[in-house]
Amino acid sequence: MMATLSTYIAFLGNAAEAFTHYQEVLGGELHLMTYGDFPPMEGMPFEPDPASVAHARLDLDGGTITGGDAMPGEDYAIRDTVYSLLYEVDDVDKARELIDKLVAAGGSVNMPFELAPWGSHYGQVFDKFGVMWSFDVAMAEDLGG
Repeated sequence: MMATLSTYIAFLGNAAEAFTHYQEVLGGELHLMTYGDFPPMEGMPFEPDPASVAHARLDLDGGTITGGDAMPGEDYAIRDTVYSLLYEVDDVDKARELIDKLVAAGGSVNMPFELAPWGSHYGQVFDKFGVMWSFDVAMAEDLGG
């Protein structure tokens, strides 16, 4: 097996909703397992809600987003600018379409998607769950065009 790297997001009880939304916006193949899907797990430090997401994975062209519901008692801010999911696409119109879908579903623009000083089109959006998405479309020369 080849090593891979993917993003993991611990949601505060709404992972199923978030991953279903991401699949609606981005497409891909969604795999979702709840704690109720597992046999009893003795020795767990907490009693998980059977409906809570133990693990979710959305396989996309070019990457994977993984996550689940946070452990009981974990309470932290998801919305922050210290991180973002950087989605590099090869078409400005496709990037705008994805941004529009995230905003229309309750997200907000953090940085308008436009031609950046370095030559790429770039912008940032917070989705309705507070996750920041950065979109980048490299200039044509970078794409071999």
